[in-house]
Amino acid sequence: MKDYTATVRQNEKIAENIFMMKLSLHGEPEKIHGGQFVNLSTGDNSLLLRRPFGVCKAEGNEITLCYQIKGEGTLKLSATPAGAQLKVLLPLGNWFDLESYKNVVVVGGGVGIFPLIAAIREYCDRVNFHSFIGFRNKNAVCLLDELEKSKTLTVVTDDGSFGGKGNAVQAYIQRAGEIEADAVIACGPPVMLKALKSEIASHGIKTPCFVSLEERMGCGMGACLVCVCKTADGGNARVCRDGPIFPIEEVQL
Repeated sequence: MKDYTATVRQNEKIAENIFMMKLSLHGEPEKIHGGQFVNLSTGDNSLLLRRPFGVCKAEGNEITLCYQIKGEGTLKLSATPAGAQLKVLLPLGNWFDLESYKNVVVVGGGVGIFPLIAAIREYCDRVNFHSFIGFRNKNAVCLLDELEKSKTLTVVTDDGSFGGKGNAVQAYIQRAGEIEADAVIACGPPVMLKALKSEIASHGIKTPCFVSLEERMGCGMGACLVCVCKTADGGNARVCRDGPIFPIEEVQL
């Protein structure tokens, strides 16, 4: 983990309220794995807290982040021009360690697809990914070229305006019996992850499942305790330091 200065190379809209930012770090970082995240400054001194974003791509000193406009910080970032310099702390958190798996199901919803894309990119040369991806509607669909690195790809939308109609969890459960998966990885809104945990239990699916949690964060290093989540045994875990990836049975959703 190190604090870098980065130059914005590209910052453009790729879907409804979704932007892609490409950064060049001033220095060579340690390897960034799929599922890890960064803490990025907004470039505005009046907004002191940095914003956490999952890494979508990492190649040498170039990283790509995708984000949704949800508040003042992300709105500010969306107006950041090429050539601007931002501070970025990385790499943070644990990652999807898929070294011992061959067939992996991917369940992603909305902006949760971005860290999943990084995992697919990292392992697609030796892992067969079967991806089930849900978007709100056709205007939210993005980065299909990256998702198509999967062995199979199923895309659904809530209203059926692109692909099938439904959500990513439903799409996976409908085909779970056809796939000899030895792991499931997932990221998406809390309601999606809660539904996934429930469906896995009700269908008796024993495949190991790892989920990436999204929480508000302050420091990104475990000191401020803003991002604490409840564990299944009634304890607490820091999403930034102990996660963001957890076995699904170990956290309350």
